[in-house]
Amino acid sequence: MTVLSPRPDLWTLDPGVLHLNHGSYGAVPRRTQEVMAALRVEMDANPMVWFRSVADRLTTSRLALASYLQVDPAGFALVPNASAGVTVALATLPIPAGSKIVLTDHAYGAVRYAAERYAKAGGAEVDIVGVPLEADDATVVSLIADRLDGAAMLIVDQITSGTAKIFPIEALVPAAHARGVPVVVDGAHAPALIDAPASAGADFWTGNFHKWPAAPRATAGLVVAEQWRTTSMPLIVSWSEYDERLPERFDMQGTYDYVPWIAAPESLRVLSDLDWPARRPQLTALVEEGARLLAKALGTGIAEVGQAPATMRLVELPSSVDLSGGEALKARVSRELKAEITLTGFEDRGFVRLSAHAYNSLADFEKLSAGLPRVLA
Repeated sequence: MTVLSPRPDLWTLDPGVLHLNHGSYGAVPRRTQEVMAALRVEMDANPMVWFRSVADRLTTSRLALASYLQVDPAGFALVPNASAGVTVALATLPIPAGSKIVLTDHAYGAVRYAAERYAKAGGAEVDIVGVPLEADDATVVSLIADRLDGAAMLIVDQITSGTAKIFPIEALVPAAHARGVPVVVDGAHAPALIDAPASAGADFWTGNFHKWPAAPRATAGLVVAEQWRTTSMPLIVSWSEYDERLPERFDMQGTYDYVPWIAAPESLRVLSDLDWPARRPQLTALVEEGARLLAKALGTGIAEVGQAPATMRLVELPSSVDLSGGEALKARVSRELKAEITLTGFEDRGFVRLSAHAYNSLADFEKLSAGLPRVLA
């Protein structure tokens, strides 16, 4: 197997900083930034001509992104982020009074807040299923399936954000459907980490392109099953509100900035040039070795999460680290180590969630391992 070298030259990231948190905001490649810059110049040279051209450009981009996910383009819409996609699902699916919306304790915070808002409005409740970090797939399915009686819907992560754990969507979707419960899959981290991530037949699937595909931020996809397409509406009422087709209905949202959506396919071409299918397993080996180095330096271990995603790992923090001031601690790590990481907690345990992309090398993890114990002391 050919060993692929890191390609930091394809990004404009500050070389004086350790960028070990791609999973939060991603990083846009230089080529995509150049495409975006050219589009903005064109837009501001003649806004009238620009907005007349947007619809056709969006169609081209949307079809490319749908093809990348291997989904039916008639059921694929563009949305700003996965949280927006989940909110569309909540606004579409019936929530009868006295029913419940089922989530797990791994759910993304904004998704949980959205579920609570819609449950309250409909006279329903939110039911949070506890899933142990180490639970295997069969246990995950059993724990969730046992709580689906009386559920209006199940909202479940494909790859959990805070705990870097892959949930068995292929088993959960039919288990819920067998009980008559629609399924909303939060696939925020799934594109480029899971092949054909929307293939399990969920009622709604949504995922971000700004993470692992490295597309511009505010670019995400929403895949809607055929039975919900006529009733799924964008969150903003605009001129395309009453278009009979799902994708176009979501395209034109007034004076929204469409440059990220139009430029997103350029990032997919960057991934192709990076030979992503070959690079992804090498990044897995890199982040695993990096996690071992950091765990050894901290005197802890790598969390067992069952099936873990290709490029994220959890390293346990020493019990002496207080995560109640997590944001201040991350800012201190950024300031003193010139390192960008994220800290997360679950079941009274604290973790560093490491993630890597094609710009990373083992030297990044070695530097973090050498300095982080001092900052945490």
